[in-house]
Amino acid sequence: MNFRNRKKTQVHVETSALSDIMFFLMLFFLIASTLANPNVIKLLLPQAKAGQTVSKQQFSLTISKDLNYYINQDKNPFSFSQLEPKLESISTTNTDVTIVLKVDKSIQVQNLVDVLALGSKLKIKMILATQAPK
Repeated sequence: MNFRNRKKTQVHVETSALSDIMFFLMLFFLIASTLANPNVIKLLLPQAKAGQTVSKQQFSLTISKDLNYYINQDKNPFSFSQLEPKLESISTTNTDVTIVLKVDKSIQVQNLVDVLALGSKLKIKMILATQAPK
């Protein structure tokens, strides 16, 4: 037998349809994964005839570079000595108060610590606002 003279057949596989199928499968799994949320716990909550809603109040405390204090963008500045009575009035009239601190970056750390200590004394949650990097 002479195998050298025999013509060899070449095998050719079309893969263009395979790439389309893979694309559609990937698209299907991406869509299905966004719809399925495995971290959800489904509960049937009991019903009550009387209820109470808890509103979380958020206030803004701004401290300028010349140590003027402003609450909720009020145009009237006040000093640190007036801050404690104002925070006390806010905490007594509202429940679950959160204050967002907007502090100029040139302020000394001790001034910020004094405000945070005052919030801790009055049991008010305080969050320091920062600017996101560009």
